[in-house]
Amino acid sequence: MRKALILNGPNLNLLGTRQPEVYGKTTLKMVEEMCVTHAETIGFEVAHMQSNHEGALLDAIHAAKGTQDGIILNAGAYTHTSIALMDAIASVELPTIEVHLSNIHARESFRHTSYISKVVVGQICGFGAQSYILALDALAGFLDREGA
Repeated sequence: MRKALILNGPNLNLLGTRQPEVYGKTTLKMVEEMCVTHAETIGFEVAHMQSNHEGALLDAIHAAKGTQDGIILNAGAYTHTSIALMDAIASVELPTIEVHLSNIHARESFRHTSYISKVVVGQICGFGAQSYILALDALAGFLDREGA
């Protein structure tokens, strides 16, 4: 069975209560449950982690090398600021899908820049919690095409 790490960054622990008009009312626990259910149908085992700390996210990315087949990453605000996350993703050489609940390209201009987009397989944004399901399907398709 394939394995994927679903990694969530700062403030995503507040999903469901933080700006529901932007991020929706679905909690992180609900997102995780949705992902587990969907992952089983496409032959994936998923691990979840959320941290508000950049270093913990870096450690999780490093630990994924050799233990996971891919990463789904919602780096939150670190998307727009973290060269360290970009370097970590590039270093572990695991296919990574960038996820955002909102359409970052339709928001404030500072959100239009993603450092991590330069090293990921692709980006999915704007579909709320469904973005994670789309990312799982995209990762599965990528691994199928690559023969991994």
